[in-house]
Amino acid sequence: MRLSDEPGVVVEVTIPAPPQRVWDLVADISTSPRFSPELQRTEWLDGADGPAVGAHFAGHNARPDGQRWRTVNRITEFTPLHRFAWSVLPDTATAQGDAFARWHYELAPDGDGTRVRHGMRLGNLRTPIHAFVESHPDQEEAVLEARLSSLRNGIEAVLRGIGEQAAQA
Repeated sequence: MRLSDEPGVVVEVTIPAPPQRVWDLVADISTSPRFSPELQRTEWLDGADGPAVGAHFAGHNARPDGQRWRTVNRITEFTPLHRFAWSVLPDTATAQGDAFARWHYELAPDGDGTRVRHGMRLGNLRTPIHAFVESHPDQEEAVLEARLSSLRNGIEAVLRGIGEQAAQA
């Protein structure tokens, strides 16, 4: 596995709740921070007050090692009850298609519940991982596996939280 392959993670679960209830949670950018071990809070940018293609929001992140960072995210797809996708950018002026990472939710009815796929792919823009790998090329695969494992754990935690909250509604 190499950074140039833009590897990613996708987790799929079935939540025992109707698609509208699940959609209301995944389309609300304040939901994931309630359950994510890394994403701490979100906020709309540029006067946006809800999700729409082209809208921007900030994500404020932290890890247990004390590292903190802010991302700017542009919504790239928004099809109610089906798909919500966004790109993580260095700023709002990034060229179309460039991203540090690309994230998505996909929903589909599944019997009495909703099948949810939540995932991400690393993008084509440089991140601190790139600099580390350039200095330690022999560790590229191990570094990527560790980061993707951490992201998978976070996605699983978010989906568990969404499932629990959807079941309570």
